[in-house]
Amino acid sequence: MAEESVAAVFDIYRFDPAKAPAPHYQRFTLSLAPHTPVLTALLRIRDEIDPTLTLRYSCRSAICGSCAMQVNAKSRLACETHIGPEMARHGRIVIEPMLNQPILRDLVVDQQPFWQRYDAIEPHLVLDARHPMPDGVANPMTPAEVDRFKETPRCIACAACYSACPAVSADPEFPGPMALAKLYRFVVDPRDHAQQDRLVRIQPNGLWLCLRCHLCTEACPKDVRPSERIRDLKELAIAAQGGTEHGSRHAIGFKENIRERGLLNEFKLVRQTSGVSGVMGQIGQGIRIWRKKPEIMRAPRPIEGMDEVEKIYEALDPKPEGDA
Repeated sequence: MAEESVAAVFDIYRFDPAKAPAPHYQRFTLSLAPHTPVLTALLRIRDEIDPTLTLRYSCRSAICGSCAMQVNAKSRLACETHIGPEMARHGRIVIEPMLNQPILRDLVVDQQPFWQRYDAIEPHLVLDARHPMPDGVANPMTPAEVDRFKETPRCIACAACYSACPAVSADPEFPGPMALAKLYRFVVDPRDHAQQDRLVRIQPNGLWLCLRCHLCTEACPKDVRPSERIRDLKELAIAAQGGTEHGSRHAIGFKENIRERGLLNEFKLVRQTSGVSGVMGQIGQGIRIWRKKPEIMRAPRPIEGMDEVEKIYEALDPKPEGDA
């Protein structure tokens, strides 16, 4: 039985710098089956209605990542996004280019900023020059070593996570979710001999600028979970070097703070994060807060059930074998 067609309404972002200085939206309406991919609809518009529509695509099978764009304000692959659910949810399908990258024409963006951040993490194995791998000889890893990569080998570098990331928009120093997830992949690779150097260099170079919003994980079409790999990378960096700047010191202080009483001591956390000089710089704000809420300046009493809190910490931070 043939699937009943729907009248799919597309509002497509159009921009041609050679013809018009300002972008606009152009509406197209097509009769399509609900399971039709957005990419198929765009190609039909280009082939049958407007041959000037410009977009990037290749495999049409969610492998190459070329067709990443915004569909109803969500960064995703057009080839695996079906029109039926989008029409049912929004009543129309708004197609726009990816964010955080300069727009060249219509739905095509300049991905140079994305790739520059990727190149900056040195995305290749750094081998030990004293012990080079012999040519033609396998270098096997154990299943446990492979498991440490987690989902990172699935990444197809589509830049959907980069487009969805507000930290990229807010701070040009942030490497972006994909770059940091890839960095994690090399840090845990047992064949790489630059783990310590990678962790030391990334701490003051954008690692702690992540906003922890998890929008990158929501956007990823391959379930790489970049936000979780960034979290793992932070833990590895702290283990390798300790607290070296505000972000890592704040994380360490927060963890110690909660373990001590089960509640956050804001005044102590500021001191742990910024030091005495940082506290002095926030005296004015502290006084204003104290006048409105004096109790915030007092150390909180330990909560009931601190033994349960300690059990959580022990489960998260097991002692190495042989320790007392």
